[in-house]
Amino acid sequence: MNKVLIIIVAIIATSAGAVGFHLLTKKPLPEHALYYKQSRALTNFQLVDQAGNQFTNQKLRGKWSFVFFGYTSCPDVCPTTLQNLSFIYEQLQEIDENSQVLLVSVDPQRDSQSKLAQYIAYFNEDFLALRAEHDKLYPFARSLGLMYAISDANNSENYQVDHSASLALINPDAKIAAIFKAEQALGEVPSIDSDKLLEDYQKIVALY
Repeated sequence: MNKVLIIIVAIIATSAGAVGFHLLTKKPLPEHALYYKQSRALTNFQLVDQAGNQFTNQKLRGKWSFVFFGYTSCPDVCPTTLQNLSFIYEQLQEIDENSQVLLVSVDPQRDSQSKLAQYIAYFNEDFLALRAEHDKLYPFARSLGLMYAISDANNSENYQVDHSASLALINPDAKIAAIFKAEQALGEVPSIDSDKLLEDYQKIVALY
């Protein structure tokens, strides 16, 4: 075998080895969540938690945060989502011990600090419930891409708030890593599949 042929064979073997190594080491992408390969920045915000503590962008750093918009008078989506998250909370912690769940109230008129404290503790005492007036809440919602709307709030004490049933996942850099969208079967409450969430969360953490 001449030198030129030896060199060609060596190049092919090296290339094949590199491709094989790449395929073996390439981490799988999430299959269900809307995953941002380039995480999205959040605007600065200022909320208050159920204990009266200020909650800003800085409180997101170093943690994986699942953010959900809801309110204590919500008849179906909110309790379903919070209950499902409570069921899998230990598994979220196993994937990363710095996982946290944040409920952001979209009904500050009725959701006082004390009411939120009582409500969130019913589902899980480790969860945080956050609130702010609409002038601070709307910009935060837009930044996350989780919108809400209130109708007839001035005409009734029993008004409902239309809000997203999705979850935003914020990475330890305080940037949006992914959105988990709710699925809705005919006649059922919109909800996020817990198994799919756990599967994709593990992949997202591994990709970070």
